[in-house]
Amino acid sequence: MSETTQIGLSTADYFFDLPQELIAQDPLEKRDECRLLVIDKETGKTKHKIFSDIIDYLEPGDCLVLNNTKVIPARLLGEKEGTGAAVEILLLKRKENDIWETLVKPGKKLRPGARVSFGGGILTAEILDIVEDGNRLVKFYYEGIWEEVLDRLGEMPLPPYITHKLKDKNMYQTIYAKYEGSAAAPTAGLHFTDELLKRISDKGVDMAFVTLHVGLGTFRPVKVTNVKEHHMHTEWYQVTAEAAEKINRAKENGHRVICVGTTSCRTIESAADENGRLSECSGDTSIFIYPGYKFKVLDCLITNFHLPESTLVMLVAALAGRENILAAYEEAIKEKYRFFSFGDACFITDRME
Repeated sequence: MSETTQIGLSTADYFFDLPQELIAQDPLEKRDECRLLVIDKETGKTKHKIFSDIIDYLEPGDCLVLNNTKVIPARLLGEKEGTGAAVEILLLKRKENDIWETLVKPGKKLRPGARVSFGGGILTAEILDIVEDGNRLVKFYYEGIWEEVLDRLGEMPLPPYITHKLKDKNMYQTIYAKYEGSAAAPTAGLHFTDELLKRISDKGVDMAFVTLHVGLGTFRPVKVTNVKEHHMHTEWYQVTAEAAEKINRAKENGHRVICVGTTSCRTIESAADENGRLSECSGDTSIFIYPGYKFKVLDCLITNFHLPESTLVMLVAALAGRENILAAYEEAIKEKYRFFSFGDACFITDRME
């Protein structure tokens, strides 16, 4: 049996037919009123709930891990100097001295040496070099404070499948977003409100905040036939001493570590040693989790509904089993759950009651 004929190692094993109308275009006004599909990771059994019911599935001593990254308004629309042609630059990764790794459109017309103007010259950019995957290294020139200039000129970098314009930038931001650096939101966290987090805390559930700056690799399709050949892009993460201590304590005391979102999951799985213990650390991760992976720390996962054949659907299949996930997704489609960034949520758990 060749590798790609083994169930779960072919990208096509993660295909499902998703009606276009189920892709959520707008966030709900009340974040915690979206639907919640609870999935038993062992049996695949499901229950239909509302997101605020998540508190009923959390127990005192559990540790909830949340990603406190903050999305920057990373989409800049400008004009190529000399021709006036429309240009879009998407900020991916900050380097040094106002140099960023970016995604540019149209790429063919923006060779090294080309210059772009934004906001009538408030901000200008020079293309320095072409790097991996056709991304560009770009140096920016401006007066004043970078964050203020970006806030004034930039737009939220919504995923390509969202075509509606966002009425309020903060709706694509978790309520606990703190450290700027993401090109996309850790969307599982969008469902939490201050009130719900307070109720969870009052119940005796610990909260550990980690940081992973989400890159656009999140939306990059898997183009290879064999899952193992897919190349993940690196993303920067940080685990503080306080977060590590809370997560370790939950494990030592026989409680569960429950990640909010795939980014929190990838952070702690990257940071843990072979015994599943964490310590204060930071670095780049390109961890790719797919069926066959043995989780070192994570027990349960709160996440949204993901794209067919994506690395994210492979990650949830690693936790709950491919057949369980595909069956749960089929049920969600039948029940008209809303998919992707502004959609509904699921909770993959080891305890249904």
